[in-house]
Amino acid sequence: MIHRRRFASMLAVSLVFSFAASVIAAPASAQTVDVIRVATDATFPPFEFFKDGKRTGFDIELIELLAKTMHKKVEWTDIDFKGLIPGLVSRRFDVASSAIYITEERRRVVNFTDPYYPGGLVVLTKASNTAIKQPSDLAGKKVSVQVGTKSANYLKEYYPQAERIEVEKNQEMFNLVEIGRADAAVTGKPAAIEYAKTRPGMKVLDKQVSVELYGYAVRKDLPQLTEEMNAALKKVKLDGSYDKLVQKWLSSAK
Repeated sequence: MIHRRRFASMLAVSLVFSFAASVIAAPASAQTVDVIRVATDATFPPFEFFKDGKRTGFDIELIELLAKTMHKKVEWTDIDFKGLIPGLVSRRFDVASSAIYITEERRRVVNFTDPYYPGGLVVLTKASNTAIKQPSDLAGKKVSVQVGTKSANYLKEYYPQAERIEVEKNQEMFNLVEIGRADAAVTGKPAAIEYAKTRPGMKVLDKQVSVELYGYAVRKDLPQLTEEMNAALKKVKLDGSYDKLVQKWLSSAK
């Protein structure tokens, strides 16, 4: 499955801003030359998820490919999505890889690599639902979203008449629609399409809620790492290895 994601909640972003300056002035936590510490919320197929006890997905394999190209190893950390940006600011890790949308709000506290995949927010609902035919029909409806993601804040800002149901995990968001406790879910296009593909009773509206770009978030105090990742990204796109990963993981989400 695929997408989310993701826009830090206004509360989380406010907390980040409140202590970002003091953190920037503090000594950097150890980052070895040959290791990149990467955090992810591996609950968002097909970008990152666990299968047979192993972390896998498009983001996971692409990060590993970039690291190999940079002659580095990856040290993974699993964390809830809402903690990714604050964790970067507090230097718990170096990179956040979790289908994160590039936003100006986030750029205030972290750097981003060049975009590595286009996405966007879409509406997922039951195939039998005839009341929701386009995003504007969300007004007055119960809509599930994952807390801390761009979906939650986008819905709050542009669809205030929708009744938001915020949940911690991506799967919960989908489950609420299937059992009828929510009329629809708003999430990333790849994840929604992948989920609907495995659930015949679900559908994704053709009209997108928004168009977004995915990027890897990097600590502000590691500009060289951002540059190295961008160089590696360009290289794997040129040699065809990037396209192989897209075909493997995301071909059904276009």
